Amino acid sequence: MPAWGIVLIVLGALIVVAFACSIRIVRQANAVVVERLGKYCKTLETGIHLVIPFFDRTSKPISLKEIVADFKPQPVITKDNVTMQIDTVVYFQITDAKLFSYGVDSPIKAIENLTATTLRNIVGELELDETLTSRDTVNTKMRVILDEATDPWGIKINRVELKNILPPKDIQEAMEKQMRAERERREQILRAEGEKKSSILVAEGEKQAKILQAEADKQAKILAAEAEREALIATAKGESEAINLINKANPSAAYVTMQGFEALKKLAEGEATKIIVPSEIQNVSGLLASITETIKDPKKKSDKK
Repeated sequence: MPAWGIVLIVLGALIVVAFACSIRIVRQANAVVVERLGKYCKTLETGIHLVIPFFDRTSKPISLKEIVADFKPQPVITKDNVTMQIDTVVYFQITDAKLFSYGVDSPIKAIENLTATTLRNIVGELELDETLTSRDTVNTKMRVILDEATDPWGIKINRVELKNILPPKDIQEAMEKQMRAERERREQILRAEGEKKSSILVAEGEKQAKILQAEADKQAKILAAEAEREALIATAKGESEAINLINKANPSAAYVTMQGFEALKKLAEGEATKIIVPSEIQNVSGLLASITETIKDPKKKSDKK
């Protein structure tokens, strides 16, 4: 093979290699920075691109997806001089590949150090109890500060979370004792309130029972009095009607005599030991007249009324 043929083959191979090197494919959610002769030229986004071989230099693909950085615990001193360990989780996203490439050296390390210093500044203004109960406030402040500081680096801080807050062991034991005492206090309060409500309900029940019993006794006495009054009225009416009927019937002497004897018999059967008989009654005729007057007296009294 002549020499010029070999040269043509080599040139062809070089052309093929150069063409292959000039093609650059960028995958989804990635970006590539292109430098031409050491100077920033452009940023390649998703798709296929052509670059100039031997003149253009491309960087490694830069991920544009959200990145989660879990930083190790950092010692932090609170306002009341309590040293605790706090580890944070930062969610960030690269929004500008050029600024990310040229803004700061080791961006992840820079974010970690910035997070630690910001956390110390914020927690240093809070006491222990405030730090434990103000996680949302600390997260919000840190996100705002970090987002503003990392903006020139082409980084967007989406969220910052305090993952763990670890006070010293003695502080933890004191907090556990405090929590246990608080729970016991609440338990005693709830028990006392329950007993109080129970006593009130029992007293209310007894009160209502007594009121109802008194009402029942009152109604019973009223009904008994009314029944007795009705009975007396009925008895009086019956006696009055019986006397009127006897008087209208103009009873014979024999009947009146027999009724007198019956009355004397009832008087004799009573508990009294003496029977007073009018002095003018000397014989049966006098007794009859006396009994007749006795029967007629109620009619006279009723007529007078």
